[in-house]
Amino acid sequence: MTAPFTPEEIAAEGIKPSEYEEIVKRLGRHPNKAELGMFGVMWSEHCCYKNSRPLLKNFPTEGDRILVGPGENAGVVDLGEGLRLAFKIESHNHPSAVEPFQGAATGVGGILRDIFTMGARPIASLNSLRFGDLENAKTRRIFSGVVEGISHYGNCVGVPTVGGEIYFNAAYNGNPLVNAMALGLMETKDIVKSGASGIGNPVLYVGSTTGRDGMGGASFASAELTDQSMDDRPAVQVGDPFLEKSLIEACLEAFKTGAVVAAQDMGAAGITCSTSEMAANGGVGIELDLDKIPVRETGMVPYEYLLSESQERMLFVAQKGREQELIDIFHRWELQAVVAGEVIKEPIVRILFKGEIAAEIPANALADNTPIYHRELIETPPEYAQKAWEWKEDSLPSCTAEGIEIEGELKTWNNVLLTLLDTPSIASKKWVYRQYDHQVQNNTVILPGGADAAVIRVRPIDAKPDTCKIGVAATTDCNSRYVYLDPLEGAKAAVAEAARNLSCVGAEPLAITDNLNFGSPENPIGYWQLALACQGISQGCKEMNTPVTGGNVSLYNETVDSQGNPTPIYPTPVIGMVGLIPDITKVCGQGWQNEGDIIYLLGVDKNPTLGASEYLATIHEIVAGKPPKVDFDNERLVQEICRKGISQGWIKSAHDCADGGLSVALAECCISSTLGAEIQLNAKEKIRLDSLLFGEVCGQIIVSVSLENQQEWESYLQENLGKNWQKVGTVVSDQLKVTLSDNSSVIHVTVEAMINMWSNSIERRLKS
Repeated sequence: MTAPFTPEEIAAEGIKPSEYEEIVKRLGRHPNKAELGMFGVMWSEHCCYKNSRPLLKNFPTEGDRILVGPGENAGVVDLGEGLRLAFKIESHNHPSAVEPFQGAATGVGGILRDIFTMGARPIASLNSLRFGDLENAKTRRIFSGVVEGISHYGNCVGVPTVGGEIYFNAAYNGNPLVNAMALGLMETKDIVKSGASGIGNPVLYVGSTTGRDGMGGASFASAELTDQSMDDRPAVQVGDPFLEKSLIEACLEAFKTGAVVAAQDMGAAGITCSTSEMAANGGVGIELDLDKIPVRETGMVPYEYLLSESQERMLFVAQKGREQELIDIFHRWELQAVVAGEVIKEPIVRILFKGEIAAEIPANALADNTPIYHRELIETPPEYAQKAWEWKEDSLPSCTAEGIEIEGELKTWNNVLLTLLDTPSIASKKWVYRQYDHQVQNNTVILPGGADAAVIRVRPIDAKPDTCKIGVAATTDCNSRYVYLDPLEGAKAAVAEAARNLSCVGAEPLAITDNLNFGSPENPIGYWQLALACQGISQGCKEMNTPVTGGNVSLYNETVDSQGNPTPIYPTPVIGMVGLIPDITKVCGQGWQNEGDIIYLLGVDKNPTLGASEYLATIHEIVAGKPPKVDFDNERLVQEICRKGISQGWIKSAHDCADGGLSVALAECCISSTLGAEIQLNAKEKIRLDSLLFGEVCGQIIVSVSLENQQEWESYLQENLGKNWQKVGTVVSDQLKVTLSDNSSVIHVTVEAMINMWSNSIERRLKS
């Protein structure tokens, strides 16, 4: 048989020649245009994880509190007292690069649908964002557009945006990362799943109409960005948050009737994805008639129906005879609702159009039995990593209590600290989060910027505010420079930091959802980064007892120049972690509380390193060395001590030492409280002064304790933490003063000066 498509037409769908041969083999014939498009989106990396699935299978996915793990629209964990939390993270990177506002907005809309599709009411959202250098005009445009898009959708739909992280680095100049995370509280008795069942049960299309927006979005998300990517604007969806708000209410009402057998969001790949995944997950087939699909454009052909990613749409399988009951609910919410098909015994997806079969494909061929690539892992680390690991701290200029001389100019430690506080990745993100409504629903316990993790009160919709004290904490974390320099240790550190941030607000870490943002896995270096990072996540989650409930893989995050040369992003495996707070009246922020409180450093056994540090990258413009390694025994113990201190009411503030090291962490505690601190550090032998002040280490937490609790707290520390802690100072009124054990002063700066430098960093660059 002669192929009805040219190699160029096949490649345009994201299908490799070998994959096309496999399609023909499975069908026993050549596909038609609609079928080729269906395979193109469902066999994309975005949908089938063909390069990453062998790596993901090693993740720990089971635990005492895990109710739903990977494979459904979202994971679900048991919070106790009948409360169940659904949560998930997903990316919208490529769409945000070419259409920042709509790309980010629909990323929020999509992750919210994953949550309420399970039968959960969305209660909070977070994000993890990466942008290029803010001195770049294109970066400023993308950054502003993404923030506006997140703000628009979240504010309009009525779900608070309560936390997240933002980093800026030239590695993301052409390819920003927009990862959206959402949490929801289960409202239905049974968790709604996606597997279709019941031969003859009707299939309902509900929500918005179908148009041509978002055409081929899944394939678009699985290819590198090029100079021509702006031509792919039709692959970016357009969202309507007000319609989604109605869809949330209608779906939850419908689920509570018990008439919904299965539900699936029409996200990536639209009708194709929802029909094939529901059929494959249920071991049945689905027949769907496109003539019954509500449309907002005329002249659409099957290819367009099937690949459209129009937003705010769902597919239900209903109990036979109860379909009108569901239709009436959606009509009452002024939404579309029609019976568009039925569940059939033969395990195929059959698409009808104008009385004829437009497509007919085995469901497993689309959604389960997809291509898998077992790629070979290079035996030795790539040259860039080996070269970076050769860097030594003693290659830097020597330093004294006054500062460090760089290119003939003395930089005082005050100057270094203020420079780091002015770095956009460390500086205040108030310009961003003040655009978000973070208090809607009235359950936000700690406002953005006030603590190391977001804290949300969790209560059933009909409960009185003062009757439920259970809370949930959530965070997104990843130091991508760490992962770039050492993918294995960097990924472990991301898991450990996420857990540490939860522990700093008093929450017990429960589980994670991850978003794996990497370059091309077809590049040996890209695959090495991906494979080792997955190993690191797996090891980290096992050590911290935080199983993986699902997530998202976003590969091919590369920018291809006019000569065809790809530039990948830093590998960025974002960890979204949730934790349980038994009593929200006992939580902690990062700012000091009262003058006279005593400051302690937990986890002092490990020496800090300048390798991979923000100090090395910003002050010396060097990206090299190895990131700090995680000592999980120390990590678990320090975090447990911190949580215990918070629950007992001893600890008044807690903040982990991360980017910028101890000095930046102390400065952040001062800025959050507008109070100062007098600190005395013991300089260890053979440790450089800049390493002591700005070096980075895993497993360190700064806490403050009131005088009245000092004796009880220190007794507890001596009994449970041995010598792995240090009393380092006292909270004072208006300055940060750091001295060494010989009383030599190394840092002496007012809180006002730190705030001025830290608070306006992003605004200054946006106005430049």
